[in-house]
Amino acid sequence: MPGFWDASALVPLCVPSQNPGHLRRVLHQHGPVVWWGTPTEVLSALARLRRERTLIESQHGAACQRLAALSKTWREIQPTNRLRHLAETRLDHYDLRAGDALQLAAALVWCNEKPKNRPFLCRDSRLQEAARREGFTLIEL
Repeated sequence: MPGFWDASALVPLCVPSQNPGHLRRVLHQHGPVVWWGTPTEVLSALARLRRERTLIESQHGAACQRLAALSKTWREIQPTNRLRHLAETRLDHYDLRAGDALQLAAALVWCNEKPKNRPFLCRDSRLQEAARREGFTLIEL
């Protein structure tokens, strides 16, 4: 069954040193659905890891290649007025930053606002809590 993947769950797939062994299995079980802005968020995280010298240049390049390959397999939720409205209304209900509210809204668009039993994959505790409260099933990463 497909699952909604936040950028925080995708970065470890691109960086082998941060990839728990079971994450590839989870990827096969829950094909990724992502928000339109997710590639930019992942590239931002990879650039930060390079600046912090967690990744050397060759590792950064390989991680970007993995992201490009992964992006060919996912379904992308496009930005719409409905998505923006869903994100804006969630800001009053949950302790979320704008980007996380947009991620949650994209997940809600994906499931037609029926999140029960829909997988949600994320490593951010605030976004996890909001997704849980919306009714998504959190997948352990």
